[in-house]
Amino acid sequence: MAKEMIAMLLAGGQGSRLYALTQRLAKPAVPFGGKYRIIDFPLSNCVNSGIDTVGILTQYQPMVLNEYIGNGQPWDLDRLIGGVHVLPPYQKASGSDWYKGTANAIYQNIPFIERYNPKYVIILSGDQICKQDYSDFLRFHKEKGAEFSVAVMEVPWEEASRFGLMVTDENDKITAFQEKPKEPKSNLASMGIYIFNWDVLKKYLIEDEADPESENDFGKNVIPSLLRDGRDMYAYHFSGYWKDVGTISSLWEANMEVLDPEHSGINLFEDDWKIYSRNSGKTGHRILDTGVVENSMVTDGCRIAGHVKHSILFSGVSVEEGAEIEDAVVMGGTVIKKGASVKHCIVAENVVIGENAVVGEMPKDGAGSVATIGSGVYIGDGAKVGPAAMIDQNVKDGEEQW
Repeated sequence: MAKEMIAMLLAGGQGSRLYALTQRLAKPAVPFGGKYRIIDFPLSNCVNSGIDTVGILTQYQPMVLNEYIGNGQPWDLDRLIGGVHVLPPYQKASGSDWYKGTANAIYQNIPFIERYNPKYVIILSGDQICKQDYSDFLRFHKEKGAEFSVAVMEVPWEEASRFGLMVTDENDKITAFQEKPKEPKSNLASMGIYIFNWDVLKKYLIEDEADPESENDFGKNVIPSLLRDGRDMYAYHFSGYWKDVGTISSLWEANMEVLDPEHSGINLFEDDWKIYSRNSGKTGHRILDTGVVENSMVTDGCRIAGHVKHSILFSGVSVEEGAEIEDAVVMGGTVIKKGASVKHCIVAENVVIGENAVVGEMPKDGAGSVATIGSGVYIGDGAKVGPAAMIDQNVKDGEEQW
């Protein structure tokens, strides 16, 4: 059963900065790009990179995520030996614990990793939009003779203090690590994607768990310990598209960038590195005589009788006659009734927006706050929801929310 490298995917995040979108949903299960969920990206990267064994560590609101992953068949991860495994916290003879931090989550699953006796372990984040070849990353790790490697991206210097930063020499060897420093010494931001030699990772996980002062976190504890001990640590430069969609604005921006693949760097329409997802099983979409669609993604099961411009509509969305949708992300099963205006916003799943209601507005200077409607919300006829509103409860007919 030995595997050269297995993946451990951290998918237990609450995603609190997504507010209404993650009240009842784990962040990796948040819909993205018309037909996907965020977790589709690391899972597809794994299978495209030749990794056939993935442990998915879940914790917060896991029901939808667990159901979506199923047996891993959409990503070709329904394997007899290996495949995909959902790994929630569980009761042990010594008691039970929630995952206390990123390092502790991996520590609690040492028995799972040892089943496959890997030489390398890649640790992934379940809440990023990124198309990356992990086999190229592993090749770099081997060539450097590394014990630990981290994927990094250059960020603008004025934004560097928002990230964990790797300081390197001319050979990409890591000489220092800064966690969100006020005075950055580097602009190489950690992507939170690591490759470890398994024997090294196991040693440091056990030591970290034994330290009562530790926060059991890779960035705060494990990586500084590796540096302290002079381990062979290297930074792998990644130059493709990568975005942490941890805020409403970044999630909206990433969805809008899907509609401009020639300039944004994210292309979901190419065949040589597909992003796989679970099929909704709905019928094809239909654009009626009164329907107009401009530069938008309209997925299966949609019915369009209104005007849709520069927007993403997930499966089963209904847009009635006279409704106007612009610069919007509208998630599955939502109904937008006659005459409604939905602009510059994110609308979650199974929402009803009543006749002549107004949700969001186009910013006058090209930038502005994104209105957000949580799943299952009913926006009454003629109601008005302002451009910065965050709605997670029903809004009565004619009511204003600014």
